[in-house]
Amino acid sequence: MSARREMTLGLVGCAAAGALALSASGQRWLSVTVVRPRPLPPVVQTLSGGELVPLVPAGGLLLLAAAVAVLAVRGAGRVAVGVLVAAAGAGPLWSGLRGLTGGLADAASADAAGLAGEGSRVTGAVSAGWPAAVTAAGLLALLAGLFVAVRGRRWPGMGRRYERPGAQPATTPARARPETPEDRHQAAWKALDRGEDPTEDPTDDPTGDAARPTRADRGGRTV
Repeated sequence: MSARREMTLGLVGCAAAGALALSASGQRWLSVTVVRPRPLPPVVQTLSGGELVPLVPAGGLLLLAAAVAVLAVRGAGRVAVGVLVAAAGAGPLWSGLRGLTGGLADAASADAAGLAGEGSRVTGAVSAGWPAAVTAAGLLALLAGLFVAVRGRRWPGMGRRYERPGAQPATTPARARPETPEDRHQAAWKALDRGEDPTEDPTDDPTGDAARPTRADRGGRTV
């Protein structure tokens, strides 16, 4: 596999893990029912993954940002980003496993029982699908982070893709247009307006005195 394809695979892994963690954390994970003594009606409360474990949406955002960072940095910086991605995947992985094993339901039920008071009975039902999705997101992030850390040094950087060796400057000076009779005619009139004689050639006088205008003093002499 080429280096560019490997980089694409690492980017897709980081982005997919982050998107899956964010999407699953916004869904309903747990439904807690508090049965209170009569005549009080039961209370049902639903909790999303983000409410139960705020670490999951935070890890999803970090994984999406890391996908951009993998593309932007190179060398040792990319290895550091890979380690960060692997560490960020540990949070969703642990939270998803707790949801699947009933740890989150037990903790939420204990909190609800403490608030319900004596004589109340608390039950919790977990929707196993979304914790399983978060577990998969954490595992994918862990694998993608290790892949970036091990293979990322040889991947090209973002700037090299758009570089072109020996590129010409964006603008080139325009070529001088050859002088036409109309140009010489206009130049002669402009010289007359400045008080110069357009028929004289300043190169005929090596001292350059002919190119300087003369002025008359009071005695009629010119200087």
